[in-house]
Amino acid sequence: MTVDGENAGEPEYPTPHHVVDHTAEPTDNPLAIRLEQLILGAERRYTPFQAARTAGVSMDLAARFWRAMGFPDIGQAKALTEADVLALRRLAGLVEAGLLSEPMAVQVARSTGQTTARLAEWQIDSFLEGLTEPPEPGMTRTEVTYPLVELLLPELQEFLVYVWRRQLAAATGRVVQAGDDEEMVDRRLAVGFADLVGFTRLTRRLEEEELGELVETFETTCADLVAAHGGRLIKTLGDEVLFAADDAGTAAEISLRLIETLKEDATMPALRVGIAFGTVTTRMGDVFGTTVNLASRLTSIAPKNAVLVDGAFAEDLTRTGEAPVSEAQAAEEAARAEKEGATPPSYRFALQPMWQRPVRGLGVIEPWMLSRREPKIPG
Repeated sequence: MTVDGENAGEPEYPTPHHVVDHTAEPTDNPLAIRLEQLILGAERRYTPFQAARTAGVSMDLAARFWRAMGFPDIGQAKALTEADVLALRRLAGLVEAGLLSEPMAVQVARSTGQTTARLAEWQIDSFLEGLTEPPEPGMTRTEVTYPLVELLLPELQEFLVYVWRRQLAAATGRVVQAGDDEEMVDRRLAVGFADLVGFTRLTRRLEEEELGELVETFETTCADLVAAHGGRLIKTLGDEVLFAADDAGTAAEISLRLIETLKEDATMPALRVGIAFGTVTTRMGDVFGTTVNLASRLTSIAPKNAVLVDGAFAEDLTRTGEAPVSEAQAAEEAARAEKEGATPPSYRFALQPMWQRPVRGLGVIEPWMLSRREPKIPG
């Protein structure tokens, strides 16, 4: 069971992929086997062929599901459990009932496998590693691991299901509120990249632990701010994050908050942000298309601690009254309001047209510099 190369439709920006060892053999380490049985709640009973036959699934389809979930090729070792049989039966049952097509079932397996593989690796590398420090001299880490996993497993499982249901409810709500059926697949979103300036040079100066702490601070800060202000963090790329929002005003607030917050941290490099607004294709939690590529290009040409946006984004900000078309128009509106004894329009953001320039693959674009609009003090 090897993973086929699938490069069609790849985005133009770099995307790290979780690396899975598809040649790994089942371990014979006694403690590892005990932990596996504790976590899976079942003993090894089946070879892959026996599991597929017991589930009533062809070996070919079972192999597709297993490799999609990121499981290693184990040949015909007796390493599978009742849980594996049940998972195969459930996926195949969804296809047989007509609820999912076979390709969609494979996508479900792949997206779930990739997401949970990353989560599991993080929990082992960071979470459990710190908690399994031997509490007493003479104790080994392995002696602490089993009882700790035994205590944590049910709580972590319940929390995982809770978060998944919350996220699923939010995602479903966004989709059903789409204007029409086409928007459920190809949606109009504001897509932004936030990139640390000079990160490559920084990696040469910092020790690995310092670099890890910096990246963790950056990713945590971005994730918290994006979520707090109504956006969605699509993914993190080490020195860069990709986020999305349903409207330009939300994305503008997020981008400026990111720069303002990180500027207060003397240990962090400068940040630059690029945002584009338009139709995107969403798949397996990621976003693709010209809008995403344009946001990436805008980020690469943005000055330090600045936000560049495209024309469609600027147009949406002015359409919704978040920013004036120009400062000249804002001045005219303020003068007219003062003359009439009325309150002038209040704008949150300012837009400054920048130089036109050709961008590879996208033609000539005219970026706009986004900033906060300071309120005018009367008199």
